[in-house]
Amino acid sequence: MLVVENLHAGYGTSEVLVGTSLEVKQGTVVALIGANGAGKTTTMRAISGMLKPTKGRVILDGKPVQGLDASRIARLGLAHAPEGRKVFGPLSVEDNLLLGAYSHLPLFFGFRSKAVGDLERVYDLFPRLRERRQQAAGTLSGGEQQMLAIGRALMANPKVMLLDEPSMGLAPVIVQEVFNTIRRLKEAGITLLLVEQFAKSALEVADYAYVMEHGCIAVEGSPAELHKNERVLAAYLG
Repeated sequence: MLVVENLHAGYGTSEVLVGTSLEVKQGTVVALIGANGAGKTTTMRAISGMLKPTKGRVILDGKPVQGLDASRIARLGLAHAPEGRKVFGPLSVEDNLLLGAYSHLPLFFGFRSKAVGDLERVYDLFPRLRERRQQAAGTLSGGEQQMLAIGRALMANPKVMLLDEPSMGLAPVIVQEVFNTIRRLKEAGITLLLVEQFAKSALEVADYAYVMEHGCIAVEGSPAELHKNERVLAAYLG
């Protein structure tokens, strides 16, 4: 469903990605782990079009999308829940969710009425958002904002979802709740690329994983294989 081949990207004259390659098969959860500064978030940004790659290919559902605008890639079926959640604070929870549906609903007449089914699906997954549907998003707790960011991405009915550092800044009990949500997404058949600082938790929900170091993939394998890898154990799972 998503293939990244020899991806190079960076900021200004600083090259962060130096040949990243990975694959996400349909209906699987793939984890991308690594130390801070390894290039994980840059990889997500380059895949989703927020950052233009300088070399390499990104193939979404058989179609090359590298170099396209982020809005175009979203319309082709990729949703990105970014690091730091980035909800629209002054808008209500429901308006934030509706913004996530723009890629597949009419821009003017009938937008809200056609979004009802998508909204109900998100509210069923996150009952707390239903309770707070008219509340300003900026007044939600960190965990609730993370639920909203995931729900907003789901509103696009994506073929692939990118979920970047969903546990960042959250209390441990809320982190567990977020990972329970990821498990429900997996059970629902959502294809997911997950960047996560808590490697152990990421491997618990992943079908396959990549370890990134210095802008490229250093190790890859199933969670069981990585748990046996001495290099991975020492650096990330010790």
